[in-house]
Amino acid sequence: MKFAVALRALSNERRLQILDWLRDPRKHFREQADGDLVEDGVCGLLIAEKLGVSAPTLSEHMRVLTAAKLVRAKRIKQWTMYKRNETAIAAIKREIRDGL
Repeated sequence: MKFAVALRALSNERRLQILDWLRDPRKHFREQADGDLVEDGVCGLLIAEKLGVSAPTLSEHMRVLTAAKLVRAKRIKQWTMYKRNETAIAAIKREIRDGL
């Protein structure tokens, strides 16, 4: 993971909010028809609904988070589910803590 790409992804309050919600998806999202909130991830439409943005706007936020490897995307039927990549998040926290 490139540090600069991750920092760019984390420089937006909405993306930080999404990462926070995805930490405990059962607390922040209603049940979805397809896929488990924890095992499979949260449907992009539920995230867009909670964030109060359109699907294309959410898609751009998720593209940035996925490019930074901070979230993983998984297709189930016609839906894209998003889940935090805890390994990558821990790595970026270590880089920040330990200094560049």
